[in-house]
Amino acid sequence: MQIGMVGLGRMGANMVRRMNSAGIECVGYDRSEESVAALVDEGACAGASSIEELVSSLSAPRAVWVMVPAAFAGSVVMDVAQHLEPGDAVIDGGNSHYPLDIERSDVLAERDIHYVDVGTSGGVFGLERGYCLMVGGDTETVARLDPIFEALAPGVGAAERTPGRDGEITQAEKGYLHCGPAGAGHFVKMVHNGIEYAIMQAYAEGFGLLDRANIGDQTREIDAETAPLGDPRLFQYDINVPDVAEVWRRGSVIGSWLLDLTAIAMNRDPELDAFEGRVSDSGEGRWTVLAAVESGSPVPTIADALFSRFASRDNATYGNKVLSAMRSEFGGHHEKKAEGDSK
Repeated sequence: MQIGMVGLGRMGANMVRRMNSAGIECVGYDRSEESVAALVDEGACAGASSIEELVSSLSAPRAVWVMVPAAFAGSVVMDVAQHLEPGDAVIDGGNSHYPLDIERSDVLAERDIHYVDVGTSGGVFGLERGYCLMVGGDTETVARLDPIFEALAPGVGAAERTPGRDGEITQAEKGYLHCGPAGAGHFVKMVHNGIEYAIMQAYAEGFGLLDRANIGDQTREIDAETAPLGDPRLFQYDINVPDVAEVWRRGSVIGSWLLDLTAIAMNRDPELDAFEGRVSDSGEGRWTVLAAVESGSPVPTIADALFSRFASRDNATYGNKVLSAMRSEFGGHHEKKAEGDSK
């Protein structure tokens, strides 16, 4: 089995390594010649100096996997397609918006080129752990590419078999799934990432509350603009938050890989001084909320998590100023400045 990989960043390079270790012949291309050379030197793949050279190195029917940021995926997919022939397939493994998959699939189908979208989860740990793959595309093409998906996926041993699942091992139990026609893979990955936003937000809020469990011991200024603490005795706990993360990893119903990673980060930097708390969003959360609105599906927790990310980047500053202005106008309330702010 052969495959070409366009995009040899952290994800793409490790995917090449994992496929190579499974006996799949890979040809890699990246704008960075150093990235290509590194994998060639490892013996993980053959290198190409252009997309055209990469395609010409493969035997028909070809398969080329595009692993680049969503902002560039469309143009790269079409660039690859210029060099493909009828029967070949191009795979977008990034986080493209699923309506674009449908458009690209329709355009490429006119030339009998198959388009496959693969939502890929696993991040920088995928080389060892494998990648959870959510696949969209026509049944025949997806079936032809099955050895590639199986090589990348974690495998059935990554989790205990679900009680009640008997008989032959399914795709889903191996860690990959053909979700439906074009766009289905990225639709499922979009919702996956929306859920990820919500879970991360829940952890963040919970740990934030634990971090403030000692405010009853703190000297609080008494003024008309500060709601008093009802009973300071109820908030006099100096809780070791990193240790809470650690204990929750063991036997707790909220244990997860995300909690494992959180515990690692807190152990390394207990006060998280390396971070400012400005949380980015790469699009999937927005698309999940938009799809929920269009389909009439309530997703309040995911939406709130998305809006919290907006607020973390100071996007709420003007609105908050409006609130202060209104309080000042209707009640003569003076805005309480942050500690250390003399303005």
